[in-house]
Amino acid sequence: MNPLENKVIFITGASSGIGRATARQLLEQGARVFDFSRTHQLAEELPHPNLTSFRGDVGQEADVQAAFRLCVETYGGVDVLINNAGLGLPTPDLAETDLDTYERMMNTNVRGVFLCNREALRLMKPRQQGHIVSVISMAGQRTNPGAPLYCASKFGARGLSSGLADQVLKHGIKVTDVNPGPTDSNYWGDRPVAREKFLQADDVARVIAFVLSQPEYVVIREINFDNMKFLAG
Repeated sequence: MNPLENKVIFITGASSGIGRATARQLLEQGARVFDFSRTHQLAEELPHPNLTSFRGDVGQEADVQAAFRLCVETYGGVDVLINNAGLGLPTPDLAETDLDTYERMMNTNVRGVFLCNREALRLMKPRQQGHIVSVISMAGQRTNPGAPLYCASKFGARGLSSGLADQVLKHGIKVTDVNPGPTDSNYWGDRPVAREKFLQADDVARVIAFVLSQPEYVVIREINFDNMKFLAG
């Protein structure tokens, strides 16, 4: 039996990049996917009977609550939350960085994870089961002098996730951090980076699908991975 068949999977930031690739792969494996994205709705580009989209901001409490209500109305509940939405802005000179840059990244990368986790837990705890997966990145483990605020937000998200994992295991809820190294995405813009050494969105999506395909008794707390070419320098 396919372990993802009919699972209700709530994904943030599924309109592009890793989220989009993950939604597509999970749909192919029989999951029912709810896309909560800020920019546009995946269902408009990828019509599928098991895909529902809602446009909103993970950093806004009212949007998050409305999205979860619609997911419950549509599918009856939430089996898996994938915190994928993220915002990365380079800050090579902290002395010249404005407060808005700080707040935008923290709003999405930390506050948004908290708000979505909270709503998901309110649905999962009464059922004594569920799985929360956060796409955090290796930036939550190793610092980057060109993006200290982005790293700070990812370190914060990782701390939140780690503490939560210990708190909710007794309720039958698993928490997993998925930490990819540099991944080819819109994050890099037109910066001169070696994209040929980066992971692809489909690579990350396969890792997420692997984590979700494990037996209920298997707990993967954290999974770290990079492109071999990137590690080799």
